[in-house]
Amino acid sequence: MGAVSWAAMTGSAAARFTTLDRLTLNSADIPPDIADESLVKAAQNGDRAAFGHLYQRYVRMVHGILLARVPAIAAEDLVHDVFLQALPRLASLRDVSCFGPWLAAIARNQAADFHRRTEPEASFDSGTVDKVQEPHAGIGLEDGMDLLNAVRDLPDAYREPLILRFVEGMSGPEIAAHTGLTHGSVRVNLHRGMQMLRKKWEER
Repeated sequence: MGAVSWAAMTGSAAARFTTLDRLTLNSADIPPDIADESLVKAAQNGDRAAFGHLYQRYVRMVHGILLARVPAIAAEDLVHDVFLQALPRLASLRDVSCFGPWLAAIARNQAADFHRRTEPEASFDSGTVDKVQEPHAGIGLEDGMDLLNAVRDLPDAYREPLILRFVEGMSGPEIAAHTGLTHGSVRVNLHRGMQMLRKKWEER
């Protein structure tokens, strides 16, 4: 996909969630190039540092999936819940190469549970997000929320990858690797989603 006019929102979920406080994890000694599969196997055997490293690698994906479905303030709260649910279930994951898609499914289920527990009128505008910036013109916080809500109005196939790309700052290949989608699917969904988003924004 070529260059687009929307730049990433400043800041990322990784900066906001540097540690999973409730698990007291320390993954500083784990080599950064170790494969996810090795980390998952280690975590299944009780290595909490390995799980902490998986947290650091996947927190942006989890936050983006939640942000596509729930208000911003709720997304931040639910990130911890997703990983806390994942930890005791990890031993049941037979195919360790499917950790990303498996974790993504837990995040989507958490978002669905949130809506079942919450009043129907709960607004996507609850909470704030970092401001969106255009390369040549600033977009303030209010416009940033409008843009985020415009993304949330798109079909599911486009909403999630757009937020992962332009809010969480993940590349197309990263999105594919983390969620289990093919590179081609991610590329097509980003392109079509951006076309729909541009049209919505121009109409605004």
